[in-house]
Amino acid sequence: MVFNTGAALLDAIVLAVVSGEAGGTYGYKITQDVRRAIEISESTLYPVLRRLQREDCLETYDRAIDGRNRRYYQITESGRAQLNLYRSEWNLYSQKISEILGEA
Repeated sequence: MVFNTGAALLDAIVLAVVSGEAGGTYGYKITQDVRRAIEISESTLYPVLRRLQREDCLETYDRAIDGRNRRYYQITESGRAQLNLYRSEWNLYSQKISEILGEA
């Protein structure tokens, strides 16, 4: 993709992906789901997950899978509020860009 992805857009995509999993989801799966929209490495994703956790948008829990602990991420109420803000801002932004590019 030729367009750069800013931090806010990456946060919005990660929150949307995590919110789609009722019981939470784990890092590798989040990476794969985010890659449907943008190219991202796990080394880029994990700092985003930690920051969103510090900002109380995500919470974590560990689950044993095949004898190993796997860290799961769940969206918090604060994270849902932030995601809703991102969604409304995205709708306005994308509509304006589409108008400028002659698509609307």
